[in-house]
Amino acid sequence: MPKIVLVYPEIPPNTGNIARTCAATTTELHLVEPLGFELSDRYLKRAGLDYWPHVNLQVHSSLKSFCQHHQARGGRLIGFTTRSQYSYIEINYKEDDWLLFGSESQGLPQEFLETCDHTAKIPMPHQSVRSLNLSVSAAVGLFEALRQIGHLSSSTHP
Repeated sequence: MPKIVLVYPEIPPNTGNIARTCAATTTELHLVEPLGFELSDRYLKRAGLDYWPHVNLQVHSSLKSFCQHHQARGGRLIGFTTRSQYSYIEINYKEDDWLLFGSESQGLPQEFLETCDHTAKIPMPHQSVRSLNLSVSAAVGLFEALRQIGHLSSSTHP
C-alpha cells in the first residue's frame, strides 16, 4: 500500500485533512519534523475530526531519520513537485511507493528531490495557478496510485 509523507508541513488543517484521507484509505501517514504546528493543535484535530484513532501515523524527527526509516523498509520515493516534467498520471505506481509532499510555502527541498526515484506534478491548465492546496494534491496523488494498483473498488455500481 502506498504511503503519504509530508515533509515540514506548516498548516494544521491541511495535515488534518490528509490524515482523514489516510484514515479512509488505510494509508500510512508519515510526518517529517519540524512541523509548523503542535500535534495537539485544535485546528489539526478539528480537520481530522474523530478519525485520528484510525490513522497509522508516524512522526520522524528529521529528514535524515525518515530516510533511514525508508531505507529499512524499501520502496520508491515519488516526490510531488511543480518542477517535475512528468504528470502524476504518467507514473506507474507500485504497492510500496512513498508519495512525498513538501511544505505549503516551499515544497520539497531540492536536495531531497534529487534523491527521489521519480518526481510527479499535477498539471495546472491555468498558467497563473501554480499548484493546488496540499491536502487536495495529496488526495489526487494517492487516489491515482490506489486506482492503478487496484485498491479502489465499490460494492455498488450504477
